[in-house]
Amino acid sequence: MFDKPYKLEIVTPRKIIFSGEVLSFAAPGVTGGFQVLAQHAPLLSETGIGAIKLTTKDGQEIRYATSGGFVEVKDNSLVMIAETIENVEEIDVARAEAARERALKRIKGRKPGTDLIRAEAALQRALNRIRNSNK
Repeated sequence: MFDKPYKLEIVTPRKIIFSGEVLSFAAPGVTGGFQVLAQHAPLLSETGIGAIKLTTKDGQEIRYATSGGFVEVKDNSLVMIAETIENVEEIDVARAEAARERALKRIKGRKPGTDLIRAEAALQRALNRIRNSNK
């Protein structure tokens, strides 16, 4: 069962990120991580900020950093609709560190009108990109 491929498509509102056959897909669910293999039961799940890991049918491992989205599994096929997703090999670490610093400054400054929830989410996204980068 672990060596049987199934169809995976990862899309954002702007483009298709991945489309092909995979052996496994792992994602950060909002209540805990999960993995999907061939013949998985139907599933609809929200994903959180974290790492996406997939293994293609030829054994190649591909990793992405995501800010969250939704996953649907049915009929031996998985579709992920991601808010944002980035191949870890393409992460601009300097840009992510600058985003982390901006978010920390907003959180620590606590100026009137600062949206702390939005600043905290920006911080978590930046930390995820840094943590999952191929530095």
